[in-house]
Amino acid sequence: EYDDVCKIDFGTHVNGRIIDCAFTVAFNPKFEPLLAAVKDATYTGIKVAGIDVRLCDIGEQIQEVMESYEVELDGKTHQVKAIRNLNGHSIGPYRIHAGKTVPIVKGGDATRMEEGEFFAIETFGSTGRGLVHDDMECSHYMKNYDVGHVPLRLQRAKALLGVINQHFSTLAFCRRWLDRLGQTKYLMALKNLCDVGIVSAYPPLCDVKGSYTAQYEHTILLRPTCKEVISRGEDF
Repeated sequence: EYDDVCKIDFGTHVNGRIIDCAFTVAFNPKFEPLLAAVKDATYTGIKVAGIDVRLCDIGEQIQEVMESYEVELDGKTHQVKAIRNLNGHSIGPYRIHAGKTVPIVKGGDATRMEEGEFFAIETFGSTGRGLVHDDMECSHYMKNYDVGHVPLRLQRAKALLGVINQHFSTLAFCRRWLDRLGQTKYLMALKNLCDVGIVSAYPPLCDVKGSYTAQYEHTILLRPTCKEVISRGEDF
């Protein structure tokens, strides 16, 4: 609808080599400062990132840029706040979150970026508290990368794990994709896989009711002599 703010976060892969990207769509021009703040913050993160750069320094720069913006909504002025419990991340083969996190506020990890690493530089801005929590029904899941053999008692859980291994491996999937594969009555089996730690659930994340959030993200590769934005297209 005209007053909606919609975030499109998507990934694509070739043989497990993942590109992660996101952008935000809004039709009402009153939201333009919110979108501009987050896009500027993401490009700041890309600009600052590089070999031997400390992750905490990137977060500090991102926060400074994002929170310099304000947006007026219905006569009230809101500072755009960096969502402090969300961050960017390193990416590995078949592993969307490969161990390093790129904060979007100051005070983060002093670990350094290294040559040859892939990173998703993503920032999130909010007109609310700048803190999100799990809410609403979950539709997205992912098999944990480091999970070893876990004995399963439920036959349905064993069968569902086989489907997940065959079609998704350790990449994210949603319940709709299971439906398309002809899986039925699998919710108990899926819950069992989550309960024993084989699969993790990723429910929607929400700030306070009535607030608006935006997200922009690119994937970069730290080459020896440059950094390449491998998700960049003609429009973003």
